[in-house]
Amino acid sequence: MPDTGMPEHVAIVMDGNGRWAEQRRRSRSWGHQAGLKALRRTARHGTEIGIRILTVFAFSSENWNRPAIEVSRLMDLFMSALEKEVKGLHENGVKVRFIGDLSGFKPELQDRILAAQELTAGNTRSQLNVAANYGGRWDIVNAARTLAEQVRAGELDPADIDEGRFSAGLALPDTPDPDLFIRTGGEMRISNFLLWQSAYTEFYFSDVLWPDFDGDELDRAVEAYRRRERRYGMTGKQVRDRAHA
Repeated sequence: MPDTGMPEHVAIVMDGNGRWAEQRRRSRSWGHQAGLKALRRTARHGTEIGIRILTVFAFSSENWNRPAIEVSRLMDLFMSALEKEVKGLHENGVKVRFIGDLSGFKPELQDRILAAQELTAGNTRSQLNVAANYGGRWDIVNAARTLAEQVRAGELDPADIDEGRFSAGLALPDTPDPDLFIRTGGEMRISNFLLWQSAYTEFYFSDVLWPDFDGDELDRAVEAYRRRERRYGMTGKQVRDRAHA
């Protein structure tokens, strides 16, 4: 049985907050509050077991289509979370980074996001990337627009555009692609999250609703990942021969 080692970068679609709350006859916003606690547990455990980078899908560009009251409560939750959580993350050596079209948020929230990033910028123990008002297609289009502007300005020859140059224009240009992509809540789709970056990522779908996700569930996902053989288009024999070279 192969052992691919510990994933360096784990991406998570934190799905199931609303359904978790509805099962308990509570408001969806109550479920999002519980989801924040699950994120706190998972991030802490991930750091303890050696996951260096965690990227979570907090709010997609499509989530604006949800009921206005739910969106409003989510924005309030972002505000309070930035106030309460960032100090603890900083004290534990976690670098916090936000990706997405942050211009879509109110100025006060943008200011708190920037303050959180500035406070934690020098931390090196681990990194937490929060995707907010993010979409994978938006990310790709944004990178393409950046390249087009460079070509128009005469700074770039179209013949020089390759995967490396394209990747440099994406939201996480200096971060390795996710090794493991986890989606909770029983759905089996990636919902426009890190489309370019997940080309060779290993996927793990969990039936557990996000508020119930914890260190044990993360360990199960990591163990499933470690039993896989990552071939990147090669044969299994090529991979094994390279590992023993």
